[in-house]
Amino acid sequence: MVRITEVLTADEAVLTALNRLLPQLSSTAKPLRIGDLNEIVAADTTLFLAHVDEAAVGTLSLIFYRTPSGLRSRIEDVVVDEAARGHGVGRALTRAAVAAARTRGARSIDLTSRPSRVAANELYKSEGFQLRESASYRLTL
Repeated sequence: MVRITEVLTADEAVLTALNRLLPQLSSTAKPLRIGDLNEIVAADTTLFLAHVDEAAVGTLSLIFYRTPSGLRSRIEDVVVDEAARGHGVGRALTRAAVAAARTRGARSIDLTSRPSRVAANELYKSEGFQLRESASYRLTL
């Protein structure tokens, strides 16, 4: 069974779990330090960890931001451990994020996912997310 927790404090156990999962998300991401984790926890970001038994097997960041048109949210940095994929971890993380965004009164949740991530894209569609006709741009600093 998948258990989802919200990370409320930065500690070594969470840091270790995130640093184990992060390379499965991005080959260029640098390892987090405890100060980085403290900043995430202190920010208007809800960080979720998924556990099976006692092992951390996934994470999702839900970011909140206010615009003139209202409170918005965005899902970022979703990663499920390769050994735990296909067992409902991503779905449980996504549902926790949707529930948190509803509770906070966000008007919407945005996310991006590469087309090559077929299973992830199918998951998001099955949870009610709709593909938008929009170009995504990035300026790397």
